[in-house]
Amino acid sequence: MNARTSIAVTFIAFLLLFVMVGTLAALRKQNTTTDYLLASRNVNPWLTGLSAMATTQSGFLFAGVVGFSYKLGLASIWFIVSGTVGHHISWWLAGKRLRKISAQTDAETFSSFLGEKGGRAIAAVSVIITIAFLGAYAAAQLVAGSKALNVIFGWNYYFGIVLGAFIVVIYCFSGGIRASIWTDAAQGILMVGSLLLLSVVAVASCGGPVSLSQKLGVIDPALVNLNPPSLAWGVLPFAIGWLANGLGVVGQPHIMVRAMAIDSEDNINLANNLKSICFGVNSLAATTIGLTGRVLMPELMSGGDPEVALPYLALKLLPVGLVGVMLAGLFAGTISTADSQILSCSATLGRDIFYATANSYTLAKLWTLLVTILVVAIAILAPDNVFALVIFSWSALASGLGPLLVLRVWQKPVTAPVAIAMMLVGIGTALTWIELKLSDGVNEALPGMAAGMAVYLIAQLFTATHVDNKSISVTADNQRSEP
Repeated sequence: MNARTSIAVTFIAFLLLFVMVGTLAALRKQNTTTDYLLASRNVNPWLTGLSAMATTQSGFLFAGVVGFSYKLGLASIWFIVSGTVGHHISWWLAGKRLRKISAQTDAETFSSFLGEKGGRAIAAVSVIITIAFLGAYAAAQLVAGSKALNVIFGWNYYFGIVLGAFIVVIYCFSGGIRASIWTDAAQGILMVGSLLLLSVVAVASCGGPVSLSQKLGVIDPALVNLNPPSLAWGVLPFAIGWLANGLGVVGQPHIMVRAMAIDSEDNINLANNLKSICFGVNSLAATTIGLTGRVLMPELMSGGDPEVALPYLALKLLPVGLVGVMLAGLFAGTISTADSQILSCSATLGRDIFYATANSYTLAKLWTLLVTILVVAIAILAPDNVFALVIFSWSALASGLGPLLVLRVWQKPVTAPVAIAMMLVGIGTALTWIELKLSDGVNEALPGMAAGMAVYLIAQLFTATHVDNKSISVTADNQRSEP
């Protein structure tokens, strides 16, 4: 048996294992839309934490973060620290209240929760935002998976995209969000183990941590500078921007829906702690792999794609059986995120736009199939830079939906016009920031989310001023009418 065949056998075996996990989850399903979309709000906190971590990182971690670290160097550590802290704060701030209030209001989708007490207009606008940007996000996952398959097997990118989409449909149809969460958890465990293994082997191949640092400095002194010249505004704005990016998890429907599906609001902190620990460990391992890739495969910087450093390193450093495991973890991780995102898009489409289909289990699956086809089209036509596509989509969702979600969970009154203005101004600001090429200094999620919240604060100030003026006018009229 040659090396490629051995890798393929291991790869297929682990994919079948994940399909089996999804099938076991399907045995517990109920043929209701609530079970399809929220697993009857009865998910174990350990599964919730692992699933939230896996669906957050996946292809972005294996391809995007590795490529980002390969190019930037040690300064990418700020992404790990700030991002991990931001993610943890977001769930601590909003997770428990989201679980409690969504159950009280019977909100089954992210958009229906945002639209609560604000009419269908808010939900409709949030649906459009979700499908546009979460669809692009899901497409990036399929692109990441296809890149790995191309490196290992030489398969055409398009074939990898279609194969990933096919597996997504199987996951979604087998058991809805429950199957997605169960397979996410299994894939999350494999992600942690495989990334740690490769990072340790890669550092050892570079001669150890000290030797790695020295070799990076020889290639380019900026690679070992925690405040390199490439950070346009310096390290502090850079770190704060990535902290805001982490906080932007509150605008990600496919992640926050896991807080809605957990078995109890009291278990949110346990899930959050587990998620944050695994998130930080994985991010550190992926960053290390990117740094070692710069030393062991410097040719990717000028004549290749740094986002495929991980599969190339696996081929170079690991036994063929472990390469198959690594590839299975990478590919399955991309699928775990894509299926969650496609489910979120199809759920909000069926529940919040086409209301007549809201309680149809069969039509819920049809919407999933249609969204998958849309995502495949985006994946084929979109740029193949996974990091850029994910950050673009994440920031738009964070800016458009994040501030409104925070106000909703803290039960602050928001009128439909103000809510819609918040979403549009937030996204517009983030996209303008990207267009002006300011993201190298500060991640666009920071100005985008700040702009959305500023719209709310200005509206509140205007309302308070208007009420005060009206009260003064009424008081004056009453005084004039007195004898």
